[in-house]
Amino acid sequence: MDVLPDALIYDVLRRLTRTEDRNSVSLSCKRLHELENEQRLFLRVGCGLNPANEALNILCNRFSNLMKVEIVYSGWMSKFGKQLDDQGLLALSNSCPSLLDLTLSHCTFITDAGIGYLGSCSKLSSLKLNFTPRITGCGILCVVVGCKNLSVLHLIRCLNISSAEWVEYLGKLEKIQYLIIKNCRAIGEGDLVKLGFSWRNLKQLQFEVDANYRYMKLYDRIAIDRWKKQLVPCENMTELSLINCIIMPGKGLACVLDKCRNLEKIHLDMCVGIRDNDIIGLSRTSRGLKSISLRIPSDFSVSLLMNNRLTLTDESLKALAENCTFLESVRISFADCEFPSLSSFTLDGILYLIRSCPLRELSLDRVYSFNDEGMKALLCSANNNCLETLELVRCQEISDEGIQVVAQFSKLSVLRVSKCLGVTDDGFKPLVGSNKLSLLAVEDCPQVSERGIHRVARTVSFKQDLSWMY
Repeated sequence: MDVLPDALIYDVLRRLTRTEDRNSVSLSCKRLHELENEQRLFLRVGCGLNPANEALNILCNRFSNLMKVEIVYSGWMSKFGKQLDDQGLLALSNSCPSLLDLTLSHCTFITDAGIGYLGSCSKLSSLKLNFTPRITGCGILCVVVGCKNLSVLHLIRCLNISSAEWVEYLGKLEKIQYLIIKNCRAIGEGDLVKLGFSWRNLKQLQFEVDANYRYMKLYDRIAIDRWKKQLVPCENMTELSLINCIIMPGKGLACVLDKCRNLEKIHLDMCVGIRDNDIIGLSRTSRGLKSISLRIPSDFSVSLLMNNRLTLTDESLKALAENCTFLESVRISFADCEFPSLSSFTLDGILYLIRSCPLRELSLDRVYSFNDEGMKALLCSANNNCLETLELVRCQEISDEGIQVVAQFSKLSVLRVSKCLGVTDDGFKPLVGSNKLSLLAVEDCPQVSERGIHRVARTVSFKQDLSWMY
């Protein structure tokens, strides 16, 4: 071992991906131990640290070149010993000068004082927090001020973090590229305007409002004025995900949808108030769009409060079909629709989109207008040769006649059917033994049996739970 060159040993160590293997190799001889210590760049710890602060300090001193650290306390109980606290983060910041990426998950003992120590990690570019309830906006501000290269920030279920000054300071740095904010109760849609010129650098934005606890101060007068003056185009935005948001005409996030010139993927889930004009504007700006997912609120009492009964119609689908000719993935879902006749997309609108775009993936959930005729039209479409994945969930107008059409699709390899009342074993008979499908997943269809789909695909998944019917 003493005569082997360092480059060769480094190459051997790089090929060992399992932590257990690397630990075993490092114990085999002194030289491997030293080189492994120098090369270890990633560390993931959690409940096994005991005592936590001292153990992390030892690890950080041993692996002095750590660049990525994950501290995860998911499933932690008091019998595992005390969690890592602020002193542990102090040791981390002092001992890991090369730290670039830090994840803290379910770290309930860490406060603003501890997160503030990260301000000395000048190289830190990625910070991900998941359920850290003692951290507030003051702690995040300390990180943002100290870590001026922060380009990735994830805040998930951080209940006490409000927007305060940190969003505005983050916006002034113009470094942030990937921003994810989910279920942070004190951060509302109106606060995102504080990002200012950083909007033009954002590549990915995911913003999810806690549906069970909405921060009711949506837009104050100052926020509305700032949104109206928001002329910065989102030139680099490629992925946008908005969940449980309120889209108000001329306010807030509605001002963003038609400014994303290079958007490739958009997900709008339960966004109350979304209108045809929003989707039409989006389609005209984002002509390179490849994936769109729409989950439309069907609680029309909420829509009535927004003075907008049918927020999306076939006009949206036609605009997407005419302007976004690269669309590969379309997912349309209606949430808890008690009134199928009020569904705003008709079969004609859906087929217009299908015929115009080279779809590789199509998913329909509670789209009651899509029926057997729709399946036949999908087969006859010139673009049916592209379709590889088809998912039908609670499409109650689909019967065996529609499912049997699947056997004629040229490239379809994945079929998922869930909670469809009209489908029976007979619908899958033309596919038995054909070896056409690589995957068939059938869930909670009362008239389909496990025996009836045997040998329909190379891989078959079957689940039966009919509690959803009662």
